[in-house]
Amino acid sequence: MSKISLICLFALLQSAALFAFNPMASREFYELKVYHFKTAEQEQKLDDYLQKAYLPAMHRAGIAKVGVFKPIINTATPAATDDRLLYVFVPFRSRDDFFKLDEKLAKDKQYLTDGAAYLDAVYNAPPYDRIETILLNAFEKSPHFNLPELTSARKDRVYELRSYEGHTEKISKNKIDMFNQGDEIGLFKRLGFNAVFYAEVVAGSRMPNLMYLTTFENKAARDAHWDSFGKDDYWKKLSAMPNYQKNVSRNDTRFLYPTDYSDI
Repeated sequence: MSKISLICLFALLQSAALFAFNPMASREFYELKVYHFKTAEQEQKLDDYLQKAYLPAMHRAGIAKVGVFKPIINTATPAATDDRLLYVFVPFRSRDDFFKLDEKLAKDKQYLTDGAAYLDAVYNAPPYDRIETILLNAFEKSPHFNLPELTSARKDRVYELRSYEGHTEKISKNKIDMFNQGDEIGLFKRLGFNAVFYAEVVAGSRMPNLMYLTTFENKAARDAHWDSFGKDDYWKKLSAMPNYQKNVSRNDTRFLYPTDYSDI
């Protein structure tokens, strides 16, 4: 074997070793972008931008699937605030891909043209009020996001976004361990919760925190799944373990549905 071949082989083996010993190497990195807005006009501008400019640009940048979701409105209990929300979920292969995205978009002439109404909006007619960005590391036992296997009409689907805050960083890690080593993820999978992702929040307004997104055909299916979950023998055993007690300080649950143009 030539000297050059030996050097190349050594480099490949070194890269493989680094990959094997780096638990983050094969885990995806997620951005959950939350748009806050107030008016129907703003909502239309956001939909137009996301559908006609942002998602196509993301596809050109190598991100094949982007999720766009809106809250399910409970007409019986209207919201007490006029703050309206729109969620955009972007899965990246790595953190580097996330940090390189803005540079890619800035060079995408088609994106700049298609998104001009949003990108060049004037100060007194903004398409949103604020953007909240949450960054997440995929869990060890669920390193990649999944496309839900659903057949119902999109308007009937229920996507349940849960956020589990912890009292401290250590206690939050304990709840994450419950999903990974305790195999709560396996329980969700066995019961057919159709999870899109499970991840630890590494940057956001409420930390320490973890988030996950499960999906259902409709509200009745969602309720039936959680009823089965609460009655499951493994869950009863897992939740009774002394080392997994009192590891969530706040559970925030949001019910969403995918837009017609969402990839997820």
